[in-house]
Amino acid sequence: MSEVRKFKLTCIICPLGCNIEVIMEGDRIVRVTGCTCPRGEEYAVQEVMAPKRVVMSVVKVKGGMFPTVSVKTDKPVPKELIPEIMKELASVEVEAPVHIGQVIIENILGTGANIVATRPA
Repeated sequence: MSEVRKFKLTCIICPLGCNIEVIMEGDRIVRVTGCTCPRGEEYAVQEVMAPKRVVMSVVKVKGGMFPTVSVKTDKPVPKELIPEIMKELASVEVEAPVHIGQVIIENILGTGANIVATRPA
């Protein structure tokens, strides 16, 4: 018999903040309860099976008004890659000027996500 696991999540997709419970047997989801919309169920399934996050950090700027510029991924990336992404960002230095939305690194670690500036520098 497969191990039964329960996950309790608070949905962050909309302001309702539904309390969702996901029940798994082995590596299979058998039930999702507490969602008031299909988007909440999608979120819960992804969060349990393959969690993703938007990464926010800073990179060094050469010749700018400030020594760093804030950056983020333009879409969520697998949670387990965050330490490696942060390590990569620590080694990056860009030349000023930097513009909001400017791509600093394309397709970071093959995730399909770009690192983009979130303010000018």
